[in-house]
Amino acid sequence: MSTPLVPRRVAFVGAGRLGQTLARAWSASGVGVVAVASRSEQAATQLAGQLPGCLALPAAEAVAAADLVFLTVPDDAIATVAALLPWSARHSVVHCSGATELTALAPAAAAGAQIGGFHPLQIFSDPARAERLLAGSTVAIEVAAEAQDLSDELHAMARRLQMKPLQLPPGSRAAYHGAASFAASFLLSMLDEATQVWAQIGLPPEAALQALLPLAAGTLDAAAARGLAGALSGPISRGDTGVVGAHLHAFDALGAAHGQFYRELARRQLSLARASARLDEATLQGLGRLLESAP
Repeated sequence: MSTPLVPRRVAFVGAGRLGQTLARAWSASGVGVVAVASRSEQAATQLAGQLPGCLALPAAEAVAAADLVFLTVPDDAIATVAALLPWSARHSVVHCSGATELTALAPAAAAGAQIGGFHPLQIFSDPARAERLLAGSTVAIEVAAEAQDLSDELHAMARRLQMKPLQLPPGSRAAYHGAASFAASFLLSMLDEATQVWAQIGLPPEAALQALLPLAAGTLDAAAARGLAGALSGPISRGDTGVVGAHLHAFDALGAAHGQFYRELARRQLSLARASARLDEATLQGLGRLLESAP
């Protein structure tokens, strides 16, 4: 079977934020999104009403109307939903979870369908904003070994949205997705730590966040321009052991958890400092000993 030049009839099972974003974006690009299903009839009707030629249908009917079906349901529901729907050999079935392995789609594969994963590396808390951010974002694609046609089709659909495909090796999804969290929601954990520390020294949290966000944005811009090691700044990048020691003393005084959090992040910065080749080995080793010192 040759890969279609134009994507086949597409349906979405799940009308949440991710499903809304992808369905609207593909429909606008000329993909025939023919059906939407959801636990919420209102959500399905509302989304289908935004897409030319699309119907809000029960899940089994949406599957029957389509050739390529995206399961944009919560991760824990993928296997359950896949087991309930009437698949056949003419179907391709794709989930959009980052962490869930393709084995969750085993019932579809058993019926002869091609199976795969399509996980956009983007934030979908605001679907309208996410739709604008799809262009230029990376999408992780994985298909079963025998589904090369589906791989070609998903890559072509990614390019329609100006996304950058990333091929995932089998069995890697949990590690891939967990690592991506460090560049996404875990950034909030670091900002939360900073605002907590500032609150303990008497600075209002709302002022802290407004002060820190431009700093975070500047760091990301620098990383995009110069890479991680090239963007490194601060006392570790300069080999300033006096400032690092003062940081440790202050954080330890506020509580052991604050000091430990700083030490762990600072240790990771040492490898970037070494890669930047700005510091001699003696300075790097001195910083390492300082960070290993007990509170």
